[in-house]
Amino acid sequence: MAELRNSLKEKRLQLGLTQAELAERCGVTRKTVNTVENGVFVPSTVLSLRMAAALGVRLEELFWLE
Repeated sequence: MAELRNSLKEKRLQLGLTQAELAERCGVTRKTVNTVENGVFVPSTVLSLRMAAALGVRLEELFWLE
């Protein structure tokens, strides 16, 4: 079965954002950002789109199935 992977941490660090700053932009907690980055939590479609928009990337650049 395919697993959801992400480049959230890499994209966030490229912009010089902390987890807390990204969380604020997305309307979630820092812990939510942390758990998504570490693959513990699979974000909803809405949250995935918010994260991509907050980082200025396309959804497919941020999340993919492996």
